[in-house]
Amino acid sequence: MDHPMPSAGRTITLPTIDHGEVTLPEPSWCAGHADHRPDTHRADILHKGPDIVLAFHGAEIIAAGLAQSPCATLPTRPEFGGRTVGVSVSPVDRTLNPVQLYSLAAALDGFADQLRDLADQLTAILAGGAR
Repeated sequence: MDHPMPSAGRTITLPTIDHGEVTLPEPSWCAGHADHRPDTHRADILHKGPDIVLAFHGAEIIAAGLAQSPCATLPTRPEFGGRTVGVSVSPVDRTLNPVQLYSLAAALDGFADQLRDLADQLTAILAGGAR
């Protein structure tokens, strides 16, 4: 079942290689289509919101943002999203639904706990404790 976000009347017209000019409702969260190329197929049009990014020392660890392919056909690879709005996550290279996104957040929480355990272990080693 499709769950498009309300567009508040905004539309975007984009050139495509297979359907010419295509006019679509544009979700309020869409950051625009500055990178759209005219040789794009209609099924590959992507609404993308701004990413949230976890970076450390200038390196991007993970990024995520809303995404929707409003003209997608039946997906041959559902992990890349479709007509239903999802959250695109990289470098996981998947578009996740809410349940999957909560699972990722739980995995990241678990990883953070493991990092804290390593920090505790390293602190003990550096203090001359456990080797």
